[in-house]
Amino acid sequence: MPGDGLVAPTGDPDDKAIEAALRPKNLDDFVGQKRVREQLSLVLEASRLRGRSADHVLLSGPPGLGKTTLSMIIAAEMNAPLRISSGPAIQHAGDLAAILSSLTEGEVLFLDEIHRMSRPAEEMLYMAMEDFRVDIIVGKGAGATAIPLDLPPFTLVGATTRAGLLPGPLRDRFGFTGHLEFYSTDELELVLRRSAMLMDMKVNSAGFAEVAGRSRGTPRIANRLLRRVRDWALVHGVDQIDARTAGAALDMYEVDARGLDRLDRSVLRALITKFNGGPVGLSTLAIAVGEEPETVETVAEPYLVREGLLGRTPRGRVATRAAWEHLGLEMPENVAAGLPENMFSGPGTNTSADPVTGEL
Repeated sequence: MPGDGLVAPTGDPDDKAIEAALRPKNLDDFVGQKRVREQLSLVLEASRLRGRSADHVLLSGPPGLGKTTLSMIIAAEMNAPLRISSGPAIQHAGDLAAILSSLTEGEVLFLDEIHRMSRPAEEMLYMAMEDFRVDIIVGKGAGATAIPLDLPPFTLVGATTRAGLLPGPLRDRFGFTGHLEFYSTDELELVLRRSAMLMDMKVNSAGFAEVAGRSRGTPRIANRLLRRVRDWALVHGVDQIDARTAGAALDMYEVDARGLDRLDRSVLRALITKFNGGPVGLSTLAIAVGEEPETVETVAEPYLVREGLLGRTPRGRVATRAAWEHLGLEMPENVAAGLPENMFSGPGTNTSADPVTGEL
């Protein structure tokens, strides 16, 4: 998958193994997402008091914010086994029927990237979620027979980064829907303090703040950067990590003070130096930085748009004044005059694109 770099929201298998050890095991240890955490706690407590399986749960939001962790916590809080699968792995209705038929009563089924499930499997899931029943089709053509199969009560936890791609009938069958937001720097510092304690690291407050400020509001990235800082400190014989140590380590990995990596800066530099700030089309911009258009669009653009460094207009991508300033360049007045009226000059004020996907 493109973008499995140091500040990419996805991770490689080794990263995921380490992340598993750092995951909180209950809602009390889960940092951030206060509103979702409180609502989910109420849903689970009510289910325990009724002695029934919890309602189906849909978790949406960008990668790396804790959707998988929350699914594990739901299973732990309900004292139920957890079954994990993903939308791309379920390409036929038979694949889903095999999973559903093997569930035990009260089991939690976690489907990651549920929006990528095939349509026939989706339609089978409707009946399974609502009536705890599926129809198994035996035979073909005129001789085909539907055999009803009753399922034990279970809880489906669906996770998606693209909630808008879920069909309405599927979305409506979830009893609880929670949207996970990016973390604040203070919340990330709490995440890092817990991780540092589990990894037996000595980090002062300034060191935590330095790592948190470069983590793109994402716990997964924060933990990954913390491990790289740990490696740097170990090799250089540093006992306690402070802001200077953390900054030196992350500078070596080309993650700057704003959380931009090599690809992010390459996109901005090409946009400004080769196309005078834009507008320029995605394919042309991708060729200029030597990457695939999908990589630029899905890995670099969402964070650049969210930080107010890049804008998407009907005519193409444009660099904002903040992007010029970040690279230490002065925006010519004629370029500034050509920007759309609602084009932002700092983070958090863009109204021309979705802050997560960058879509118009």
